[in-house]
Amino acid sequence: MEVAVRLDPAGSLAEQIYRQLRDAVLDGRLRREEALPSSRDLAGQLKVSRNTVTAAYERLIAEGYLVGRGGAGTFVNAMPVALPDAPQLPSGSLVPRAVWPRMPIPPDYSETPEFDFRVGAPDTRLFPYTAWRRLLTSQFRQSAVGTGMPVEPAGHLGLRTLLAGHLRTARTIETHPRDVLITSGAQQALDLIGRVLLEPGATAVVEEPGYAPPKLVWEAQGATVIGVPVDEQGLIVEALPPGARVVYVTPSHQYPTGVAMTLRRRVELLAWAQRHDAAIVEDDYDSEFRYTEQQLEPLHSLDRSGRVLYIGSFSKVLLPTLRLGYLIHPTSLRHALHAAKFLADWHTSLPPQAAMADFLAQGLYARHLRRVRRVYRQRHDRITAALAGPLAAHLTVVPSSAGLHLSALPRGAPTDDVLTRARAAGLGLASYPEIAAAAPGQPGIVLGYGMIDAHRITEGLTRLRQCLDAC
Repeated sequence: MEVAVRLDPAGSLAEQIYRQLRDAVLDGRLRREEALPSSRDLAGQLKVSRNTVTAAYERLIAEGYLVGRGGAGTFVNAMPVALPDAPQLPSGSLVPRAVWPRMPIPPDYSETPEFDFRVGAPDTRLFPYTAWRRLLTSQFRQSAVGTGMPVEPAGHLGLRTLLAGHLRTARTIETHPRDVLITSGAQQALDLIGRVLLEPGATAVVEEPGYAPPKLVWEAQGATVIGVPVDEQGLIVEALPPGARVVYVTPSHQYPTGVAMTLRRRVELLAWAQRHDAAIVEDDYDSEFRYTEQQLEPLHSLDRSGRVLYIGSFSKVLLPTLRLGYLIHPTSLRHALHAAKFLADWHTSLPPQAAMADFLAQGLYARHLRRVRRVYRQRHDRITAALAGPLAAHLTVVPSSAGLHLSALPRGAPTDDVLTRARAAGLGLASYPEIAAAAPGQPGIVLGYGMIDAHRITEGLTRLRQCLDAC
């Protein structure tokens, strides 16, 4: 390792080396058992004689700061007397915009509850690491990746082409690869849409309850974001404010209730958007996980006036940390969105894009999806049966046949009391207010099954029932 030592030619060089190394040990910059450079290497680094460094080392060893181990080297022996103080810097007068102090930051996910019913992530143990590692390694070896030249902002053309074909087959979405934009997760798609469509002060709409990031992203950009209620048929179109510029919806599996927007509401929403010159952002965040034969046609497939921007992500199927998403946009917004993407980060990392293209082309994505869908369906069915059986006296399940979570409404017992007892019993649950974009009018709890083994579900729900009995 290299050791930072600054020498003043006017003083004793051995004394300066001694004091600076001693101080580094005392304040914790050099830690116990950390190896130091050999006297020869440090002398060469500092351009002094080896005898000078040897004299400093010998003094430090004699005083117990270092220890010499024959044949192994010289190591730090002493513990620091105290943790180093934070540098005292002037506080300055820089103040963030008023919107930022109230913005949340991601919670700490390092602690896993005993029964992990948390929402929003798949089971990372199901990810095909070996196949992905092979594809990614292959991309790093190819000259196209190794040239260091960036790609166009829209992303890897092969991935965009394959993705357009996949969506045509899986979701009846007709689009040209030129109108597919690869993003760093679905959240970046929301950011780009806000940059392109929302002037400061413009009105955007989110579902209530609904997914929080659209509201947070667009408020940070200066928009006014309004929550519009959902019912058993989806977003209530009649409640939309006439001046809204953008409407965000999750029609195939509403987040977090799980209801699907009816065909009538979909048609009404599209007609409303055309009358009011508004855009619809359709987040199809977990459309891959549907456990019935009946497939719900996305809004994008019904759109005839170029109003729908369709967002998807590979995170729920593969890995949340992969950060690969996509945006299907109207041709009229192509230049603006590509320019916004270029300004944001130029382009999403190319090797994962190229590996994802191979993953699709080789049929690995379809194979993985079939596998995980079977696993998640088993978990979904087990929770559904418990909610309709032993837990029915306490909870009303919101019917859902898709996704990685189920919602339920407590019968009588306050949601906060239920959650407090459940978390004390080792259950990782969430409530509507904790994950919703706007204050929901109805309390509810959400049971995620992306990260919990099927054999753990029964015991976890037994504990939940005990908590409900005690409320």
